[in-house]
Amino acid sequence: MNRRSFLALSGAAALARASAAAEEDSAVFNLHKFFPNPLKIASIDLLQSGTRYFLRTRTSDGAEGLVLTKNMEDYIPILLRRVIPHFIGKDARDLENLVDEVYVVDSNYKMAGQAFWCPVAYVEQSLFDLMGKAARKPSAELMGGVLRKEIPVYLSGSGRDTTAEEEVDVYVRGVEATGAKAVKFKIGGRMSENRDAYPGRTEKILELAQQKLAGKVTLMADANGSYNAAKGIEMGKRLQELKYLWFEEPCPWEELSETRKVADALTMKIAFGEQDSSLWLFQWMIDNHVMSVVQPDLNYNGGFIRAARVARMARKANLWICPHNTQTGAASVNILNFAATTSNIGPFMEYVWRAPQKPESWYTPNFEIRKGVIPLPSGPGLGLEFDADFVRKATVVKL
Repeated sequence: MNRRSFLALSGAAALARASAAAEEDSAVFNLHKFFPNPLKIASIDLLQSGTRYFLRTRTSDGAEGLVLTKNMEDYIPILLRRVIPHFIGKDARDLENLVDEVYVVDSNYKMAGQAFWCPVAYVEQSLFDLMGKAARKPSAELMGGVLRKEIPVYLSGSGRDTTAEEEVDVYVRGVEATGAKAVKFKIGGRMSENRDAYPGRTEKILELAQQKLAGKVTLMADANGSYNAAKGIEMGKRLQELKYLWFEEPCPWEELSETRKVADALTMKIAFGEQDSSLWLFQWMIDNHVMSVVQPDLNYNGGFIRAARVARMARKANLWICPHNTQTGAASVNILNFAATTSNIGPFMEYVWRAPQKPESWYTPNFEIRKGVIPLPSGPGLGLEFDADFVRKATVVKL
């Protein structure tokens, strides 16, 4: 190779690196283009109605956003003391910077983890609802545009308090009721050092699932960190033989070297990442092939913006992003919006299924799975409309 060729190749490589770095540093959403004028955040309130908590944001010109939260009672001091004060008085169009800044202001990074990032996510999601309503557009339009209006889902949500027979029956009935094309079973004992929930439960689930569902729907399995690497590999090979789509969290979530051993030993997909909230760690796990299905939780990881950054990492590696989700009904609207706008979303989104009950009366629309899909709500913001009397009766939570 002559000097000129070397310099040309070096220059091209440097340009490629600079381009990749620029994309990595660029904003994932351009919110300013939707609003010519600032959206000053005037108030953020935590509302309580019975056992439910809601996060309400308002701007000085009267725009409002409202979202239902998850496990909020565990996070109230962090939300009220650490997170909300940083957003008050700021321009909602600068949301991406605000999410980054709240991590470092007053050394908040020392509390990093789900207990910190969930409150951030609820504020961020409420502001996306607010901005969508202010723009009279679905929030997904603000997040890059609606790519799909129907979201295919897989059924999940059962626990390990069921017998193997009950576990499989839940999903047989679920598939019949919803037309879902995929289900996920809970195997092992959850962070259980190779122990099953009771002896023989997992093997019986696999046997019954083959009899009743194999060939009809796509099957997946979630171990919730039940196994060490050796047992995880053994179980993974069994799932491979049965043609399961993915094996989720085979080893305890912090033991990345163990999970990587399982991934290296198998040809099937390993799904992982639901417990994590470090963007740097997501990039490391992707680069080091810890998982092949990337699963940030839209709450635990800090909201739409941070999940979109993980999606960008996964897209560069040609991986699916399939966010972890334990919510249903009004609280599940976030995963529908994210799936609607994310290009490398996987074939199914996780949805907690419960036997049909009387529709809730305090919000619309009520999400119903038909032919295996849930329609993206068409209204402005995240697409939910809360009953005004219901919200009016909620109390503002103070410390």
